[in-house]
Amino acid sequence: MRGSRLLTSARSGPAVDSSRPFGAHLRMSWWKPLVVILVPPLVMLLLQVVLYQVVGVIEGSDDPMSPTLTPLKLLAVNISIGAAGVLAILLLVWIAKVPWRSLISSPRAFDARRLTYYLIGAAFLVGAGIGVVALVAPDSPGWTAFGVTGTTIGVLAVTVLSTPIQAAGEELMFRSAVLPAAASWVRAVRPALGVGLVVSGLGFAVVHGSADPWLFGYYTFIGISTGVMAIISRGIEAPVAFHVANNVLFGIVNTVMADGEPYAIDRSTDSGDTTLLILGAVNIAMVVLVWLRERRARTAGDAR
Repeated sequence: MRGSRLLTSARSGPAVDSSRPFGAHLRMSWWKPLVVILVPPLVMLLLQVVLYQVVGVIEGSDDPMSPTLTPLKLLAVNISIGAAGVLAILLLVWIAKVPWRSLISSPRAFDARRLTYYLIGAAFLVGAGIGVVALVAPDSPGWTAFGVTGTTIGVLAVTVLSTPIQAAGEELMFRSAVLPAAASWVRAVRPALGVGLVVSGLGFAVVHGSADPWLFGYYTFIGISTGVMAIISRGIEAPVAFHVANNVLFGIVNTVMADGEPYAIDRSTDSGDTTLLILGAVNIAMVVLVWLRERRARTAGDAR
């Protein structure tokens, strides 16, 4: 009976517990996280298929589902992911009755200075990682030769203007929504954070659709790393900054090194290799940067 009363009390308490760390700060019924975990990725996939068909009609393509990313197909991908991220937030706000601001940062308020700081730091680290890959294994990412055509300019424009929406959408979906939703299944803080990190990391890897063990492991590692960034910094500014810098910079390099043609992202079996360890090291470096900055901020008494 005593255990039953404690469970009833936890469910009837506030939906947001600001005494707990970000990522383990939500309370909700057991079934609600399942909605947040399953529905937005399915909507994302459906929307992407529909938009690909529309693009196929516009471009007159015989194979609108091919992995080659023309400017319009890249835009379709970015829009579908950004929309799914917003949907994940709206679903969680609706079914768990939590303020949307608590899904961006908690207990502190959103901090644009943090976002700027981490964006600059992430750009430096990701740029260094790209440079190392170019020196060690330039053929590994599928780069062919430098080339600039009208297609190149179009893909670059879409990359710069809409890829930040895609990157932020994935962070909203997995770090703002799935991480705390899955963590709500467990009350003890550390196990809750562990569950949230594992579920959100695996979910992030699954939606990228890779059958290659190296790539699947790398995507899982990215998901867990960005989740750790969110927990340490008590918000999603750091993971969003890292994700934006990573996707935009790699998108630019992939575009200009495709010899003037649209590039394709290969996630099939045997498409990954040990060079992903270099990029994994970039993730670790970003986690360390976040930890150092947040420790310094707390030492200085910065409560924001």
